[in-house]
Amino acid sequence: MSEVKHLAINYKTAEDFKKFREYGAQELQMTKELEGNVIDANMDSPFYGIYVGDALAARMCLYRREDEHAPIFDPPHDYMVIWKLEVLEKYRGRGFGSKLIDYAKSYGIPIKAISRQNSRGFFEIHGFEPLKYDIERDMSEDPLIWYPEGYVLN
Repeated sequence: MSEVKHLAINYKTAEDFKKFREYGAQELQMTKELEGNVIDANMDSPFYGIYVGDALAARMCLYRREDEHAPIFDPPHDYMVIWKLEVLEKYRGRGFGSKLIDYAKSYGIPIKAISRQNSRGFFEIHGFEPLKYDIERDMSEDPLIWYPEGYVLN
């Protein structure tokens, strides 16, 4: 079974990302972010993916955010962000998106997901719910939040 891999910041990964463009998901293109960080291949990458053979089938940008400057929790608390998650069309329906979500959940802290390209239903199936806070803060986003079972903010 395919596993989630931490993607290196290098030209091979950038080339793999360009294959996603074929499916018209312009909003989900991570190529610019990746190529902007290619300078140091040893940098810690926020990118994760699932390969089928040598082909990158699914990818996500996942990073930890400190809840300080514009807190979404009261009291402020660190959380993970799924900024972009995409599965190539020919690999959909195989559970790769769910596997990426499960990987993000393994950190055991809340996750904020940005719903893009009609993905809200996908996130809701995985236990995410609308984030309740001042709507003016993130007018361009459609944020959803997931809390680990029994999780209590300190």
